[in-house]
Amino acid sequence: MKVVCMIPARYGSSRFDGKALADLNGKPMIQHVYEGVNEYTGADWIGVVTDDDRIYCAVKAFNGNIIMTSPECRTGTDRVAEAAAALYLEDDDIIVNIQGDQPRINKSHIEQVVSVLQDNTLYPVASLAYKIKQIREIVDVNTVKVTIGHDLQAIYFSRCSIPYRKNGNGPDYYKHLGIYAYRAWFLRQFALMETGELEQSESLEQLRILENGHQIKMGVTLIDSPSVDTPEDMMQVQDIIADCGGCCG
Repeated sequence: MKVVCMIPARYGSSRFDGKALADLNGKPMIQHVYEGVNEYTGADWIGVVTDDDRIYCAVKAFNGNIIMTSPECRTGTDRVAEAAAALYLEDDDIIVNIQGDQPRINKSHIEQVVSVLQDNTLYPVASLAYKIKQIREIVDVNTVKVTIGHDLQAIYFSRCSIPYRKNGNGPDYYKHLGIYAYRAWFLRQFALMETGELEQSESLEQLRILENGHQIKMGVTLIDSPSVDTPEDMMQVQDIIADCGGCCG
């Protein structure tokens, strides 16, 4: 069984245009993500997937692998599905999808999400969650929340604060980290599914999976991997990396 890691990246962004190439402590952000993923030694192939020539050139400049895809891809996962087809993978091979705006991703995230999928053979998809510790993230629409059942199965994903605490007390809030492990056969099916109303409303592609009756097995990680959604997020990540001398991914 092969494991391949793909980092979908696009140039346009409504909140932070060109963020994949934004300078982060002397390197484009996409390079930080690539180098973090490259620390994972269990991959048969690691690369960026994009439809943008500027990102293509930037990745080539640091000698990274890259696959060009159609600009018509609906989401990053659809982009990964198109790129995976070029690698002629077997049905049970695993594709790990790491978002191109997570410069602090590290190998432990990849090891865990792959392990979750390998250990739960009835699930076609696995992903990770992190217990929210900062109140601002609970109400921040850029922070995607996930509700998780007792069996660590994802119940719902939302930009809203879920679950609602009617009496002020309730379950912990969990942030969804943008990393997925797919079985190759399911990723091919995903690309053929129609975009549902929930996916359109929340602008969350993982809801396409739930809307079509499939399940996502979650793992809970103790290590955060904040995404960069705005220039302000970039400044915070810059400070974190500078404080730890680049050692924190």
